[in-house]
Amino acid sequence: MLQIIIVISVFQMSEAHPEVILGEEGATEEAYSKDLAYLKRKVDAGADVIVTQLFYDTDIFLKFVNDCRQIGITCPIVPGIMPINNYKGFVRMTGFCKTKIPAEITAALDPIKDNEEAVKAYGIHLGTEMCKKILASGIKTLHLYTLNMEKTALAILMNLGLIEESKLSRTLPWRPPTNVFRVKEDVRPIFWANRPKSYISRTTGWDQYPHGRWGDSRNPSYGALNDHQFTRPRGRGKKLQEEWAVPLKSVQDINERFVNFCEGKLKSSPWSELDGLQPETTIIDDQLVKINSKGFLTINSQPAVNAEKSESPSVGWGGPGGYVYQKAYVEFFCAKEKLGQLIEKSKAFPSLTYIAVNKEGESISNIPANAVNAVTWGVFPGKEIIQPTVVDSASFMVWKDEAFEIWSRGWACLFPEGDSSRELLEQIQKSYYLVSLVDNDYISGDLFAAFKEI
Repeated sequence: MLQIIIVISVFQMSEAHPEVILGEEGATEEAYSKDLAYLKRKVDAGADVIVTQLFYDTDIFLKFVNDCRQIGITCPIVPGIMPINNYKGFVRMTGFCKTKIPAEITAALDPIKDNEEAVKAYGIHLGTEMCKKILASGIKTLHLYTLNMEKTALAILMNLGLIEESKLSRTLPWRPPTNVFRVKEDVRPIFWANRPKSYISRTTGWDQYPHGRWGDSRNPSYGALNDHQFTRPRGRGKKLQEEWAVPLKSVQDINERFVNFCEGKLKSSPWSELDGLQPETTIIDDQLVKINSKGFLTINSQPAVNAEKSESPSVGWGGPGGYVYQKAYVEFFCAKEKLGQLIEKSKAFPSLTYIAVNKEGESISNIPANAVNAVTWGVFPGKEIIQPTVVDSASFMVWKDEAFEIWSRGWACLFPEGDSSRELLEQIQKSYYLVSLVDNDYISGDLFAAFKEI
């Protein structure tokens, strides 16, 4: 049976927002009563649901609900809750909506406003407590504004016991874009796995990768690098400064930073927009630590997976009832000498394919220039096989410019001009190679065996 639901939003800036009417100079009870009466006429005209704009004073919302019930409004009233993800966004949105901020929230945010992680943690706590109070009042429906930052909303729902983290399912191994013109995109080069925002900004005009399912990644061309790829939210920039702007006296000190990140001692990386390592990395973190300590500085990786259930909390994606597969993959920087040793060792492992390139574009590879290698795929009931991540040489050559630029604009820039640490990083940038290594034997291969005795 078809059901049509008419929804109206009550807390319009042009109409009665209880926080404005009851909390600011010039507001009167008479104006509030007039707007409630107007709302009643809307409901009587056929509205089925009322959805509020954002608010942070739960008592005002509950008073509003009670006042609506007192004048005969019986339809559901859904609270609009915008979790606090970052301080600037919070100030901007509450200012735009003329939302009254309780003094205790202002007092809690003021000392931590420059710490993005602390603000987000407080936002999760505040949102959880607001929702608990609302649910305890008998209201059973919540509306959380995610603003493309769904992790905070999901954390609140998990705190409330409404969802289980283990049951969250990714539709793809990477977060699908919100751009309406790219909703059908279902395949990407793996190189931007840890920098999805940069990838989207550089391919903003694409309808899908890359102008056709398995087309030439050079057409349409990737957007040029610009400052956007290297700007960071204030809180994240502070975290990088704390964790990566430490004195570097030798190459071993650089290796140690990468080792610490793989061990989970650092939560940020100049080469990642994400927080820490991804869940699947725990499968291979010991191997990553070992090769980083040898000077193979990893910035991207995935373990081999052979027919893991798609519901797996670490590697699953695509929905229930399917099976997922992955080829072992690792991407890293290394000195030319170590690259030569690795290439020599890889001759004993015919399932390994690699592409290596330095900043100047000098490349070494054992795959054809136009080859496209699917490194992740899934099999699901009633669907074609989905192959969402690939390795291809053309995309790698585009990505390498960004990857090398991060040495200077993502890490070295944290040190003052003329600093010896900065000079060391710039020397690494000029002399190292970026390497993409795939083990095509996802059943019995051992990608990390090639690094032994180097």
